[in-house]
Amino acid sequence: MKDQVELRLTESAPAKPLSPVAETFRVIQGAMTEEYVRSTQGVFQFELSGDEGGTWYIDLKTQGGSAGFGKPPVAADVVMSMSSADFVKMFTGKLMPIVRKIKC
Repeated sequence: MKDQVELRLTESAPAKPLSPVAETFRVIQGAMTEEYVRSTQGVFQFELSGDEGGTWYIDLKTQGGSAGFGKPPVAADVVMSMSSADFVKMFTGKLMPIVRKIKC
């Protein structure tokens, strides 16, 4: 019995699950490849409101690419503003953005 108690005391606490926005960016970062970076060459900044609001980014321009919380390492080519709930819906395929063509 003593061994079991000591084992429980040395085990680490279970990892706290990531929030939906943070989990989305973790998946994006894990899927990033040099080919995506080479073929995209763009930096996307997301200004999110609501829970987990703030500035988040996907950098597909800098070697290796990156994604996460805060300002991108280089100037953004595209800045999008939306709620954090809509961001998660968009990246999970539950919300399709409306695209409009502008004639000049």
